[in-house]
Amino acid sequence: MPIAYFVYRHLSSLIFWILLPIFKLYVAVCGEPSGSFNQRVGDYSRAVLKKSSEKRIWIHAASVGEVGVASVIVEEIQRRMPGLSIVVSTTTRTGQKIASARLPHSVDLIHAPVDSVFAVRKALGQIRPDILVFVETEIWPNWIMEASARGVKILLINGRISVRSEKKYLKISSLLRPVLNTFYGFSMIHEEDAGRISAMGAPREKISINGNAKYDGLIRAQRTFCIDQVRKTYSLDGDQTVFVAGSTRQKEEGLILDAYEKILVEFPDTVLFIVPRHIERAPDILRLTIGRGHAARLRSRFDGNNLKRTSQVVIVDTIGELAALYGAGTLAFCGGSLVPLGGQNLLEAAVWGRPVFYGPHMEDFQEARGIVESIVGDAFLVRTSEELAEKSIDYLKNPDKRESAGRSVRDALLRHQGAAEKYAELVCRAL
Repeated sequence: MPIAYFVYRHLSSLIFWILLPIFKLYVAVCGEPSGSFNQRVGDYSRAVLKKSSEKRIWIHAASVGEVGVASVIVEEIQRRMPGLSIVVSTTTRTGQKIASARLPHSVDLIHAPVDSVFAVRKALGQIRPDILVFVETEIWPNWIMEASARGVKILLINGRISVRSEKKYLKISSLLRPVLNTFYGFSMIHEEDAGRISAMGAPREKISINGNAKYDGLIRAQRTFCIDQVRKTYSLDGDQTVFVAGSTRQKEEGLILDAYEKILVEFPDTVLFIVPRHIERAPDILRLTIGRGHAARLRSRFDGNNLKRTSQVVIVDTIGELAALYGAGTLAFCGGSLVPLGGQNLLEAAVWGRPVFYGPHMEDFQEARGIVESIVGDAFLVRTSEELAEKSIDYLKNPDKRESAGRSVRDALLRHQGAAEKYAELVCRAL
């Protein structure tokens, strides 16, 4: 056993056993609203697994983005092998909620085990997968090594390694190299991703490039929303200007409000939606907004039926509404990009054919930025709140220009479909 993995294995086990009684006490005192504790320590009741077949695939999709990818790949797998047993695990509560809404009822949805030998060994013994599939950049040494020891084929699909992630992974390459050697295959999004995971220790002969299934997920998810219903829920008139600031991070909301105040001078009926990346920050953003003199309300305070939106600014403190809001919007901003936090996926808004502004810090989503800029150059790039206001006002004054730019980017996304089929084929072939 390699020394680095030996240390990780025993250290993670030690931490697990130290923290286990603390978490048990917390659950006993505070309750377990998510029902996840037993599953996180590897205890899955037989009732969880609804379908039994000769073959079972376990797909791990950590959070919201990965769940979107997993959902379209699951759809393609079931189309090829309809009787197959599929288990999908997530790490976050948000991912669990989105997965519950998007995945077919025939799929078993569970919480992922923590990366302790005890937990993953118990989980693998109960679930008994033939194939273990990780979506994007999930690499858990104990989970992977224990699965490999049981003869499970392990795949990484829709693999992406950002520049920032590569730097972190290279620091622990002595740990990752033996782990990556156990994989059956790595199916990456781009040549750059393939190069990075090879540098981390993945055998080059196991690496292939098949594109980004996120495009398939974005386009298919878009078709499930009724925008007229969304606008009705939020009491939006048909021609009302709507600005959606999605996945915002700390210090960005003030900049967005700066721009919004300038937009109001020209378009005083503009409704602003701020959707923070972490919804627990919503009360702080609400106080900031009210403190600057704007009528604002939390999304959770109205339901669109008896309780209506009455404020011009809405702080969204609920989960799973951002995609539909982008569709109801006139303009959008992609958060995490005016501050140095790597950005978010601006294509979630661009798929609706709307201009989506983003800041200079898009290190984690260079591919998405590249697609947009190959069509419209730096037309959507903003470096300051002043530039965000200026470009917003320009597009609002020129609706033909706005619609043309948004439609061009959407058309480019449509040309990138098809990766989900390739990943599904790879998984089925591995069976």
